Amino acid sequence: MTRPITLFTGQWADLPFEEVARLAGEWGYDGLEIACWGDHLDPWRWDDEAYVQEKLAVLERNGLKVWTISNHLKGQVVCDDPIDQRHRDIVSDRVWGDGDPEGVRQRAAEELKNTARLAAKLGVKTVTGFTGSSIWKYVAMFPPATEAMVDAGYQDFADRWNPILDVFDEVGVRFAHEVHPSEIAYDYWTTKRALEAIGHRAAFGLNWDPSHMVWQDIDPVAFLWDFQDKIFHVHCKDTKKRLGNGRNGRLSSHLPWADPRRGWDFISTGHGDVPWEDAFRMLNAIGYDGPLSVEWEDAGMDRLVGAPEALGFVRKLSSYEPSGAAFDAAFSQR
Repeated sequence: MTRPITLFTGQWADLPFEEVARLAGEWGYDGLEIACWGDHLDPWRWDDEAYVQEKLAVLERNGLKVWTISNHLKGQVVCDDPIDQRHRDIVSDRVWGDGDPEGVRQRAAEELKNTARLAAKLGVKTVTGFTGSSIWKYVAMFPPATEAMVDAGYQDFADRWNPILDVFDEVGVRFAHEVHPSEIAYDYWTTKRALEAIGHRAAFGLNWDPSHMVWQDIDPVAFLWDFQDKIFHVHCKDTKKRLGNGRNGRLSSHLPWADPRRGWDFISTGHGDVPWEDAFRMLNAIGYDGPLSVEWEDAGMDRLVGAPEALGFVRKLSSYEPSGAAFDAAFSQR
């Protein structure tokens, strides 16, 4: 099945957009999943036609297209509680303002609305991102969190995101939430709960990234099957577990990336524990025909080596053609 392979620019936002486009074009990527930070995209300029055309021209000069844009960083702020220095480090001065937490959340929500409008101007149908969560802080469930407290967190998510999704509906764009620790949906059951909270509305779906599932021992292939009608986008990112020595923990002990004492790390696609062949067979089985976006992240490898290597790996897997046995092959052990 022919699907475009794109490079997510989120981990490249320290470089000018022109430089990232040049590199991706030279490596042979089909396009970019463009991040709305660095100088890559500014959602507040969604109605500046010259700005939009300039970005499209950069892509065209480098033989690239865009199917998806991302606003993970500002999406994170919409529901998070508390708002603190971590958020100051990932948002613009415009969103941070005077730092009043509710003001930061409201300005982040306005930027997400503008992200939908910018996507429409670019001819893009999907925005990927995070939602944030007011209840992630309860994940350890001690001190005990009551059912009412958890319910309130899902209601807060719905109250804050429904007005954002109204704008997505207005402009004909979808939001693909990345299931990820620290979000309102971070595993299988919280994904079901989040979709229920948002009323299963058509504009809200999922960005499938198996790297965040593997270290939690969630089967990413079964996840594809169960949520197949909500898989709006795919991230190709790998994880390597370093558990089983009696020391390394699944929560990684506040240790920095690539520290050998961590229980897991992101690693270049094809070098970790994600069952990629089964995953691609399942993508074929459910009929996913959208972009395959390489989110390259590996603290132990030079990205200028890793990104083109990952492209070759994904392109090879993407060449698998679906067949009548695709489902059986992917789901036989699940």
